[in-house]
Amino acid sequence: MPYVDGFVLAVPKANLDAYKAVATTAGQVWMEHGALSFVECWGDDVPDGEVTSFPMAVKAKDDETVVFSWITYPSRAARDEINKKVMEDPRLKASMENMPFDGKRMIYGGFETVVEM
Repeated sequence: MPYVDGFVLAVPKANLDAYKAVATTAGQVWMEHGALSFVECWGDDVPDGEVTSFPMAVKAKDDETVVFSWITYPSRAARDEINKKVMEDPRLKASMENMPFDGKRMIYGGFETVVEM
């Protein structure tokens, strides 16, 4: 089963086009280096919670929306190899210079798939 990197972040609503441009470049880089899939989702129905929620987790402001994204790989070992190549790719380094969101509030992690249908 695939290995998954997951991400949750807050992006200013005014930065949708800039975010899509950065994400498109990133997706091309990841896919060229061997990722199985690259998905970016712009929050549409992401309610505030009372105890916890996506907006609370990333400290989303009123003018921001939550982005939920993931990248899949054949395995954890493949993910580690692919991410090393991605981080060295000059296209990604260039796009990271002007990120359209606050990276300090991004949540991410690697996940082993346990159920897939």
